[in-house]
Amino acid sequence: MEKMGLNEIRQAFQSFYESKGHYKRKSFSLIPEKDKSLLLINSGMAPLKPYFAGLETPPSKRMTTCQKCIRTGDIENVGYTSRHGTFFEMLGSFSFGDYFKKESITWGWELMTQVLKLPEDRLWVSVYEEDDEAYDIWKNVIGFPEERIVRLGKDDNFWEIGTGPCGPCSEIYYDRGEEYGCGKEDCRPGCDCDRYIEFWNHVFTQFSRDENGNYSDLAHPNIDTGMGLERIATIMQGVDSIFDVDTVRYILDSVVERSGVAYKSGKADTDVSIRIITDHLRSMTFMIGDGIIPSNEGRGYVLRRLLRRAARHGKLLGIQGSFLSDLCAKVIEISGNAYPELKEKEDYIKKVIAIEESKFSSTIDQGMSIIEDYVSQMKAEHKTLLEGEKVFKLHDTYGFPLELTQEILQEQGCEADVEGFKKHMEHQKELARAAQKSKEDAGWEEANADLDLGERTTFTGYETLSDTGTVTLLFAGKNPIDELKEGDTCMVVLNRTPFYAESGGQACDRGTISTDAFEGEVLDVSKKQNVFVHKVKAVSGTLRRDETVHCQVDLENRNHTARNHTATHLLHAALRQVLGEHVQQAGSSVAADSLRFDFTHFEAMTKDELLKTEAIVNHQISRFLDVSTREMPIKEAEKEGAIGLFSDKYGDTVRVVSIGDCSKELCGGTHVANSGQIGVFRLLSESGVASGVRRIEAITGASVLKKLEENERILSETAELLKTNSSGLVNRAVGLTEEIRALKKEVEEFKKNAMGSALDQMFAEAKTINGVTLLTRSFKDYAIDDLRKLSDDVKKEHKNTAMVFAAQNGSKVTFLVSLTDDLLDQGYHAGKMIKQIAAAAGGGGGGKADMAQAGAKDPSKIPDAFAMAETLL
Repeated sequence: MEKMGLNEIRQAFQSFYESKGHYKRKSFSLIPEKDKSLLLINSGMAPLKPYFAGLETPPSKRMTTCQKCIRTGDIENVGYTSRHGTFFEMLGSFSFGDYFKKESITWGWELMTQVLKLPEDRLWVSVYEEDDEAYDIWKNVIGFPEERIVRLGKDDNFWEIGTGPCGPCSEIYYDRGEEYGCGKEDCRPGCDCDRYIEFWNHVFTQFSRDENGNYSDLAHPNIDTGMGLERIATIMQGVDSIFDVDTVRYILDSVVERSGVAYKSGKADTDVSIRIITDHLRSMTFMIGDGIIPSNEGRGYVLRRLLRRAARHGKLLGIQGSFLSDLCAKVIEISGNAYPELKEKEDYIKKVIAIEESKFSSTIDQGMSIIEDYVSQMKAEHKTLLEGEKVFKLHDTYGFPLELTQEILQEQGCEADVEGFKKHMEHQKELARAAQKSKEDAGWEEANADLDLGERTTFTGYETLSDTGTVTLLFAGKNPIDELKEGDTCMVVLNRTPFYAESGGQACDRGTISTDAFEGEVLDVSKKQNVFVHKVKAVSGTLRRDETVHCQVDLENRNHTARNHTATHLLHAALRQVLGEHVQQAGSSVAADSLRFDFTHFEAMTKDELLKTEAIVNHQISRFLDVSTREMPIKEAEKEGAIGLFSDKYGDTVRVVSIGDCSKELCGGTHVANSGQIGVFRLLSESGVASGVRRIEAITGASVLKKLEENERILSETAELLKTNSSGLVNRAVGLTEEIRALKKEVEEFKKNAMGSALDQMFAEAKTINGVTLLTRSFKDYAIDDLRKLSDDVKKEHKNTAMVFAAQNGSKVTFLVSLTDDLLDQGYHAGKMIKQIAAAAGGGGGGKADMAQAGAKDPSKIPDAFAMAETLL
């Protein structure tokens, strides 16, 4: 058997199946495209489900892939065993109703023995106990020794998931030798020992299972084989662990070099940390390369969990500062030829990791200190369960994923109250939902939930702003009404309307509906199941059901909204150009006076990036690009490169909006006919709205003019207030700044002198308790930093001194406990003292042994806090 590298094995496998007429398809993204049942792609066949189910036509009836996969179900075992990993590659060969068992087994045998040159006497196979066909192929066609063909039951050799396609399978094993076995005479595949490694599974999907458990033959059976690339590499390279495979070991060695800690030196804990970092580096690099960003939900949470777990184990190895963003380059170097997207996005991958590392490093030490305090307290109280409230605090305040807290506690023989944690988490979500939920919208949903709105409305607003329609329903609340009278407001359903209903982030049209005897103002338009509901206030006359009305959309309002919607598409394209193609829409709001665009990005945009984005949008406006709309099958739109957002909302036919050569998106909104009609684009603000999501607010056209007028008014009023004119504002501001700086300096000098006097008085009034000088003093309108400086001055000149200061600003109180160094040697601890001192004033806090601070709520209890300090001493 030749020792082949992992990259060589991948190439050999795919080249072999290409020679058998298989279409070589590059790996699908780790993000499932259309499978909502999966968070991440976890097997080679997962992205091919639509082909196996007959929902889509594959590019070829024969296909081969090497699929990137992530599995986190047994993450707790990663690093502790030699075979568990979160990231792995799965080699596969597939037939969609083409060839079947004979070809699959025959070609598999050829690959194993002639290409990979595995020793035949080390190979074993298993078949489903009732699959005589597969057994006969192995025995009579291949000539495989009958004594090494094992029949196994349904649990081992039959593949099915609920109802639908299923079938028997044949697994191929490698015999590692007696030294890995259990010693039993009948040891063979199916035994729980480590002797036989299953490395390739051939699944023969030939049946369909119904809800009653009955099986019927499929008209077109399929083949799905899967070979773990790392697993076959361990066999061919003669190693016992996936971490010793050449490509993985290359990454592991870089971790060893960075940490300065030897691998396999007899220290189990450090070996575990090295393996965890190695595995998680592979996962995070590939996940970010496929567009996943760290967050607190879904696959983003998986990424954050892996990244922070690796960062923590780096700390355990003694690695100082950020390191993952550097070491991911080793993953890209060793896998970049097979997965070129890693090289293309190398800078982006490093930046995302660096930002997440930085976020976590700012809190990890404090969080770890708190966990240590929790564990010490639990052990003192002979407890092993950490309360859910404290677990939630670690998650919410210090960014510790639940699983990371569990892992740390487990190392100390403790566990987390998971149910209590979940209750606190759900409570937080309920508060967030309550804050965001609009009562008015809730009332509208409740009002029309049980009302039959009738047939769908024909929307004509793309072609015209003026049309006629028939009133099919009038209702107020839950009740249909016969007529709408002057001064009243109700909901009006029309069979035909030019009014755009609020959807896709775009605000609705405004305007009027009228007859010879009625005029009404359209205040709002919503849509439910393709029925357009108009909220109409009767200005004059009476409107009745079945009457024909004239509809007139407010032209100016529609044009302003269209400008902003087209500008949103240009903004999206500009952001992808400036920041990268990872940018995707995460929400939008388009109204007549402004636009708001939410997008995926991992950090705040720089001033230069914002200016560049604005300049690109205005450049596209000045090019006077034609804006066109076409309806086409969604498949055709995807082939043309249209950006489809929230694709689950679209049907088979979609509306594609193109802006020259700049932008092409699926969109149901209204737009200008030419980009030049937007006039001008002005970016107002950029901010964060959620983890990994940024928001831009902007204006166009006449709104820019209004903004300029507003700014001019502010400048004029400010200049008048500062007794200058607009052109002299900068010089005036510079002068005032220097004045303020000088005054602040005077105030600081005054404070310093006052504190010096106070210090003399404090020592005169100081109490000596158990040989320790205790200084206590409350300072009004002083910052806590002032008190820190004061305590530092005391430490320079005095020994055996404990200071307990209070800074009082209005109703807010901040305590500071500071101890001279010699007291630390005697066992005094400021962090422990301040907890009880602050508690006496209704507060809490903590800190280090030499200095700690805490907040409190009741200024009247400051004397009680000082008394507690005396008691503690």
